[in-house]
Amino acid sequence: MTRIVILGGGPGGYEAALVAASLGASVTVVDSDGIGGACVLTDCVPSKALIATSETMTNLALAPGLGIRPHGPGVTADTSSPAVAWGMPSGSDSGTPALTPPEVVGVDPVQVYERVRELAKAQSLDIERRLEREKVEIVHATGRLVGPHAIEASNGETFVGDVVLVATGAAPRILSSAQPDGERILTWRHLYDLKEIPEHLVVVGSGVTGAEFASAYRALGAEVTLVSSRDRVLPGEDLDAARVIEDVFVRRGIEVLNRSRASSVRRIGDGVIVELSDGRTVAGSHALMAVGSVPRTRDLGLTDVGVRLGPGGHVGVDRMSRTSVPGVYAAGDCTGVLPLASVAAMQGRIAMWHALGEAVSPLRLGTVSSNIFTEPEIATVGMSQVMKDAGAVAAEVTTVPLSRNPRAKMMGIQDGFVKLFCRPGSGSVLGGVIVAPRASELILSVSLAVENGLTVDQIAHTFSIYPSLSGSITEAARVLRPRDFFAGFDNPS
Repeated sequence: MTRIVILGGGPGGYEAALVAASLGASVTVVDSDGIGGACVLTDCVPSKALIATSETMTNLALAPGLGIRPHGPGVTADTSSPAVAWGMPSGSDSGTPALTPPEVVGVDPVQVYERVRELAKAQSLDIERRLEREKVEIVHATGRLVGPHAIEASNGETFVGDVVLVATGAAPRILSSAQPDGERILTWRHLYDLKEIPEHLVVVGSGVTGAEFASAYRALGAEVTLVSSRDRVLPGEDLDAARVIEDVFVRRGIEVLNRSRASSVRRIGDGVIVELSDGRTVAGSHALMAVGSVPRTRDLGLTDVGVRLGPGGHVGVDRMSRTSVPGVYAAGDCTGVLPLASVAAMQGRIAMWHALGEAVSPLRLGTVSSNIFTEPEIATVGMSQVMKDAGAVAAEVTTVPLSRNPRAKMMGIQDGFVKLFCRPGSGSVLGGVIVAPRASELILSVSLAVENGLTVDQIAHTFSIYPSLSGSITEAARVLRPRDFFAGFDNPS
């Protein structure tokens, strides 16, 4: 029986364990954080649970535009005006619907955070029970490599395997000039221990994490300032999509400070002062540091056994998840391939399929779909606008605004679009970008097309529900269809 030892119980680790167990291997997982890892306990699961609550508040903001009026004691806002909320001046023609007045609907922060924590714990427990049912041995301890195939745990035991998988994840990046205290100066892992919704949250960093929490906390009623060192929000994303999100942020009252680098964050009594490199300061009740992450690869004994690390400390792996040492694999955020739970899980599965002699295809990053959980969401898969503009890939592209989608009109949705890329001539779908509510659900059809080499003809011939947001995907495909699409329809002979 092949013996597998896995260091780390996050998505890369526990998915690898399930595959290895199903193939008859003896599997031990050494984990110190709790099964599910940071993804389940402090990152993906709790953050998206919090965002689910914020989405409900955003939907309430749409209510007056749909003919729903709050009533009862304490209603003083003019809900007939679409510009009452999100910091818009009265008389604005933005069309932004009013947020339901807080006198009628409010947020209970204690219940919100308790629900988020309980969901994370429950998900972790579900995964742990699944591993136990599959006869996976779980060791709750820290561990380090003391040989190419040996992991020494902090409980004194040493576990030797034919194959070792390192899946230790990453941790929030900490700036020496902005040391988190867990009360006022925070990383995203501190948020769920708060007792209140911050009165004024200063978010430092405008990448995915910063944008998601800025969007969520504004919907939950916090004043939000977003400090971005770049010239726009979400600098690594599709430019058209990022523009939509930044426009929405500004319209909803988020103060966006582009080209503004934070040099330090200091706690002042019950608040914080964020000092910018140009001498300006931003005062707030709390500061959220969203300035990236670092791999958890220090003091694991990796270099002692010959595992090569990159300049940033990431474990170097190939598309089969192999490291520089035979029999030692790595998966997840500690590899720096793509910081996505889905990628970590696939890396872990690929590692076990390969190690145990199963037929397996290398990791294909060109088919990975990702999502940013702002409101609206941004979902992407395959090639990007940057690749097209740089001439890296020949492609045709079209963008269909959601504002002309009938279902979007019915739902009061004004922001967003569907963008598709296809190969000239053949019409093969190369990628797509969707900006919409629940774009994370809509992107699947585009992902299927990219993964399986479908053409815009095939998508255009596929029935979509009328009315539906997904109808904009088939509409985009019809715009991109080859010129001879439906040839002969006008002249049947």
